[in-house]
Amino acid sequence: MGTDLIGKTNKLTRKDFVSDQAVRWCPGCGDFMILANMQKAFAQMNHKKEHFLSVSGIGCSSRITYYLDTYGIHSIHGRAIAVATGAKLAKPELNVWVFTGDGDCMAIGGNHFIHACRRNVDLNIIVFNNKIYGMTKGQSSPTTPVGLKTKTAPEGSYETPFNIGEVAIGSGATFFARVPDNDHALMADVMMQAYHHKGTSVIEVLQNCVIFTDGIHEQITGKDTKDENQVILEQGKPMIFGKDKNKGLRVNGMKLEKANLQNGSDDVLVHDATEYDSLMHLALAKMQFPHNPVAMGVIRKTESTSYEKSVHSAIEREKNRTPFKNTADLFRSGNTWDI
Repeated sequence: MGTDLIGKTNKLTRKDFVSDQAVRWCPGCGDFMILANMQKAFAQMNHKKEHFLSVSGIGCSSRITYYLDTYGIHSIHGRAIAVATGAKLAKPELNVWVFTGDGDCMAIGGNHFIHACRRNVDLNIIVFNNKIYGMTKGQSSPTTPVGLKTKTAPEGSYETPFNIGEVAIGSGATFFARVPDNDHALMADVMMQAYHHKGTSVIEVLQNCVIFTDGIHEQITGKDTKDENQVILEQGKPMIFGKDKNKGLRVNGMKLEKANLQNGSDDVLVHDATEYDSLMHLALAKMQFPHNPVAMGVIRKTESTSYEKSVHSAIEREKNRTPFKNTADLFRSGNTWDI
């Protein structure tokens, strides 16, 4: 394979991360776009190929570990983040990516998700959000909208759905981004920003399931509607959107609202993803169609010590402080006897 480091003579390409497995997703599934962009992004990362680790749970999204030519673990339902945390603690130099769905991550895996966010484990977590359980044939998931008819709610879902960004930021995630599955440039940019971030990086992908929730994100991501219904955030730039860039976001009292720039633009907000205590990140993550545009891009990117760094620092402190260098020293340290 030659050298594995980016910038050397034989740098990695997307083909280096394409496995020999047949891709078994439904034609038209948004998962194909995530896979292609992930393979491209991997090729740009300054890591040895043998240090890439892909971890997944159970579901359509979790088949991606077969299609990425890296070391991989197809774990059990909801436990991908727990498995990935163990791998990162054991071998901190690994470049660990977790692939999970809205059901796999927000339901049975919800506990692991919130604790990874609060601990700030250096993992990259991509949540495929199609707002349904796809592989198990169309049951309501924790992100299914109220009123949507599913196999488990034939008269329409009556449960209040999770907002993934709200859960992530509320749990302490230092990086949160949201992207549509059909914006390749934005997805590639967000993936690379997540890679360079040290700590828990959560990327929510608004992903289309052509079988059970076809068009669920269409008003937000569709070609004819996306300009009016999403605001793409850029660090240090005004939060402006609309087909003619004639709308923006401003604060009214204690909430965000969209405003027509014809009425003046002095109060249009400028995006700052780096302010640690900013309530604006939570407000941006919570904006929902049809009342407001949906925020896309990197919403939050703040700095904090990663969990594995804290753990290994604590281990080193104890090693330096203890008189026992191994188990034999410990056994011989007190009263002992032969049997």
